[in-house]
Amino acid sequence: MRPDAPVRAYVGLGGNEGDVETTLTEALWALDALPQTSIRQQSAFYRAPAWGRTDQPDFLNAVVELQTRMTARVLLGALLEIEQRFGRVRSEAGRWGPRVLDLDLLLYGDEVMDEPGLSLPHPHLHERAFVLVPLAEIAPRLVVPGRGEVSALLAVVDATGIEAIP
Repeated sequence: MRPDAPVRAYVGLGGNEGDVETTLTEALWALDALPQTSIRQQSAFYRAPAWGRTDQPDFLNAVVELQTRMTARVLLGALLEIEQRFGRVRSEAGRWGPRVLDLDLLLYGDEVMDEPGLSLPHPHLHERAFVLVPLAEIAPRLVVPGRGEVSALLAVVDATGIEAIP
């Protein structure tokens, strides 16, 4: 894929510490302000039970579709930088724990790759209702490479407890 051709990328947003709704809104502004990048669509915010480690507060989650000319690696770097600006510190010890902001690159066009620090599509996308519910809101017919259509993936996961925030 030519890095100068626009690509549709999908990013998952989440958090469960602090004023999460404000943080996610400000993170959306930061995403839209990235060079050569604009938001095409965004889902509602959804409240979801914690996944992985369940001994923590519920999360708010959303998904956004970007149009970008950044490469996948450069876009991922920008996402990590935005997380850091909001106070996120990534560590293996804190994996799946509480966080102020989480930005995951879910899909980058139809790219499939597994490199150190970057796997596309996101390796857990198809297992996570908290990602599939907002993704299905904005792109139900989107095909996740190697996995199938978003609506079909959502049909086989447990979405109990996930609800849109009015």
